[in-house]
Amino acid sequence: MLTAPENTEARPKSAFKHPLLYSSSLVGVALLAVSWIMFSRWQENRRIEQQSRQAKMQKQLESDRQAVEHLGGKDLAIQSFYASPGAIHAGETVQLCYDVANATAVTLEPQSNAVWPSHSRCVEVSPSKNTTYTLTITEEAGNTKSLSWK
Repeated sequence: MLTAPENTEARPKSAFKHPLLYSSSLVGVALLAVSWIMFSRWQENRRIEQQSRQAKMQKQLESDRQAVEHLGGKDLAIQSFYASPGAIHAGETVQLCYDVANATAVTLEPQSNAVWPSHSRCVEVSPSKNTTYTLTITEEAGNTKSLSWK
């Protein structure tokens, strides 16, 4: 029979005999590094998107402000009132056009066709004699403005 050697001392096991321990530690460190890189890139992308959104909102706000100013701002105004063609002769039909801002009611005298607040509206007129047309606009507060065209 085989017998065990008489001199058996407890030898410590070599650390190099457990490669799974080292390789799993190395993989864990690599996973942590990759996770940190991905998280930091996600944060940076999120910051960039927020800045882009804010810049887009600012640009839209400026564009809206310019549109409101172009369409008359907050003031009651007759922005244009003209005939096309430019001269009205008795018996002819022409387009009488107007552009108003912030009006709640519009009247055109003497005129039988309906008129209403608009940024671009034309009505057909056929005067039988020399006629002066008066465009009157009114806002909610009751303020009015008038302009005549002959």
